Amino acid sequence: MLLEESFAAYGHPNIRATHEKTIEVTKDTQLTTQGDCIAAVRSEKGLIDLNKEMREAARNPESIISLTLRVGERVFTTVGRGDPSITWRHPTDMVARMSGYICPRTLMVYADKATLQMPRSFVQLLKDPNTIVKVIISVETS
Repeated sequence: MLLEESFAAYGHPNIRATHEKTIEVTKDTQLTTQGDCIAAVRSEKGLIDLNKEMREAARNPESIISLTLRVGERVFTTVGRGDPSITWRHPTDMVARMSGYICPRTLMVYADKATLQMPRSFVQLLKDPNTIVKVIISVETS
């Protein structure tokens, strides 16, 4: 079964997208250059706002979770796994992690990419505060 939800977020001039282990989307409107894992701000949703059925499916370690960022025709996707400890309860943030670390901000673990793998031409688009980023979260269960 495939569960999916999409919503908008925006670019920001301080997006660097140089983190080696994570990708974050946040409802926060401000961003310092220290937030090197953040790919989009002013998100319409945080983890707690996502569909409850998706949240339950994300707790299955066999679930495949994906985070897709779409800007026009350009697309970047990272794919990871669910875990029984994932809560999806954070009000503002969602973080895809290449590690197995879990906290309230964790969207998925063992993701296959981080912001450092984003094409720099894609990152340039994310640096524009007028850029609308379509965020697509999907959870696939068997």
